Amino acid sequence: MKMKLLISALAFASLTLNIAGAAQADQATDTKFVVKLGVADVMPKSNNGTLVGLDADVGSSARPSLTLEYMITPNIGVELLAAWPFCNDVSLAGLGKVGSVDVLPPTLSLQYHFLPEKTVSPFVGVGINYTFMFSEDAKGAIAGSNLDVDNSWGFAAHVGVDFNFDKNWLMTVDARWIQMRNDVYLNGNKIGKVDVNPIVLGIAVGYRF
Repeated sequence: MKMKLLISALAFASLTLNIAGAAQADQATDTKFVVKLGVADVMPKSNNGTLVGLDADVGSSARPSLTLEYMITPNIGVELLAAWPFCNDVSLAGLGKVGSVDVLPPTLSLQYHFLPEKTVSPFVGVGINYTFMFSEDAKGAIAGSNLDVDNSWGFAAHVGVDFNFDKNWLMTVDARWIQMRNDVYLNGNKIGKVDVNPIVLGIAVGYRF
């Protein structure tokens, strides 16, 4: 399901390359910074691994997001993604919800904007992510236990479209894939690994300066 969403986003970005030439915005290409405020929805992939031999399921979570991009050239930028910590539930087959964890996944990406001078400008990016896992809370069948989820490094891919209203204001819709695989411990003993690897869908309003 998540892969289909990413493929659809890629197809949409490709399609806009054909229609963007017909529309133009009075966008300045000499701006150096773009800040965006929006909402991001972290949607883990299916089949999130096993814990104590049971299939694990990691729930989705939506939170406010903030990005800051420095434009090296009108086409090439370096972007940092930040967000209010996401809160993802963890469930096990046959046991239901057994815990929750706060997730903070700052991601640094190198991005290419195809048509920065146009009203519709698709972009792609690749980068690296470091995911902080904290405030773990054991619930249900393991309530009262010490649940711990390791932080992780991973790669990230990004695709989206900027809709430029004028030289300063824009709106962005995007999709990211983030590599996120984390070891899980219960009372100090490793009980498995969760393969989160989410698709992160976002929408934001931005300002160039």
